Amino acid sequence: MATVKVHKPNSPYFKHRLGGWMPSDPQHWRKWLGDTVDHVRKHHQKERAQLHKSVQALWLLIETDTQVRMLFNMMLEQVPTHAPYNTNPAGGPEFTSWKEMLLTFDWQLTQGPLWVYNTEGEQGLIGFPFNAFLDWPMGTPAGIFAFLRQDINKCLRDMINEYGDFLKSDASTKVLNKNPEGWFNDTALSVMVNVAVPGGTSKPSFFDIFECEPTHETFGFSSWDAFFIRKFKDNVRPIYMPNDDKYITNCCESHPHSNVKISNIRDEFWLKGQPYSLSDMLSSPADARPFVGGKIYQAFLSSLSYHCWHAPVSGIAKKIINIPGSYYAENYWEGFPNIDASGKPDPDPAAPNNSQSYICQVAARSVMFLEADNPNIGLMAIVMVGMAEVSTTEWYVKEGQHFSKGDLIGAFHFGGSTHCLIFRPGVKLDFVSGAQPPFPETEDNLPVRGLLATVKN
Repeated sequence: MATVKVHKPNSPYFKHRLGGWMPSDPQHWRKWLGDTVDHVRKHHQKERAQLHKSVQALWLLIETDTQVRMLFNMMLEQVPTHAPYNTNPAGGPEFTSWKEMLLTFDWQLTQGPLWVYNTEGEQGLIGFPFNAFLDWPMGTPAGIFAFLRQDINKCLRDMINEYGDFLKSDASTKVLNKNPEGWFNDTALSVMVNVAVPGGTSKPSFFDIFECEPTHETFGFSSWDAFFIRKFKDNVRPIYMPNDDKYITNCCESHPHSNVKISNIRDEFWLKGQPYSLSDMLSSPADARPFVGGKIYQAFLSSLSYHCWHAPVSGIAKKIINIPGSYYAENYWEGFPNIDASGKPDPDPAAPNNSQSYICQVAARSVMFLEADNPNIGLMAIVMVGMAEVSTTEWYVKEGQHFSKGDLIGAFHFGGSTHCLIFRPGVKLDFVSGAQPPFPETEDNLPVRGLLATVKN
């Protein structure tokens, strides 16, 4: 299991940054964000027609739609004017207008994620650059509602897709180097090895763990995306009891978030407790009905983990659906309306990290309904949920295809997010101790293809 030590620096911005997509201590990325916005102000002042097409479309929507223009202005105005919120959560300069925000988006569309590592024990990844730009605005009432609008999300989807095109291009390999902010410096490689193979004093190398070409300048990865969905070598994650269907294996290299029984087909998922609402999650009461009274297991993928998915059971893909949704929406009670014990606003500084259950109902996601070979499991569902710019899911299997436990079945592109396994009522499961609440505060990953639960029927 990969263990990340959780520090509590003396900072007004500190909250645990789930999954390591941003460094826990904001000092690690304060300089990055400040420098980025400053660079845009000095060197990236462009007219709308000069911007990427997706940014042009969002710009035009804001300019021509009265309500959208009001929301984008208000999400900046509603950020409190007192410290620490009069600067963004990274301590850099706050956006002065929505136009400046979009110019920053435009610049970022041709920049790969950087490795920033300043303190021992911290994962220093700028993995969600767009999320970093929006941290405070998305926590305002205007931001919370703006990022639920279909027209805004269509523009954001097109922008994320355009970013994805860059991350699949040769140009994105410019961050795959041995420089201090490159991904192949000694520290970065060491940390990735420690996440994959924690503990002990004798460590394998990065090249022993992952499929790559050690002598190649970019280790054989043709793009940033190719590097990020790098594959484990076959012997690194063996399948637990591959021929015994009573054992369910872990679908993703991930840390448990929730393991609960679902009593209602529909629930008020927007409440502070973020209960699951099956009909909203699966976008269909008919698809949700067989699972009422069953169990949901949810786990999230950390920034440095393996990002491919493997079949938790042997079975047939009965139906696969892609559900459009939000990209930067967070739970209302995790924004500025969240008040701490002292009466001060306490928004999630790495939103939507603290809205993991909420986004299962509203975020862009993909669902596979599968029929397990084991009749004591039968129909189950796998939900792959996008989060922020990590919203591209790809299934490697097709409807009607049979696969075996442990088979490679898909991947998150450009990063990773969160996923759910949903079981019908009557399926009796004995989860491994690490997958049962209360979950540990450390971000210990359960290994992909390792034992997750035993069917006790």
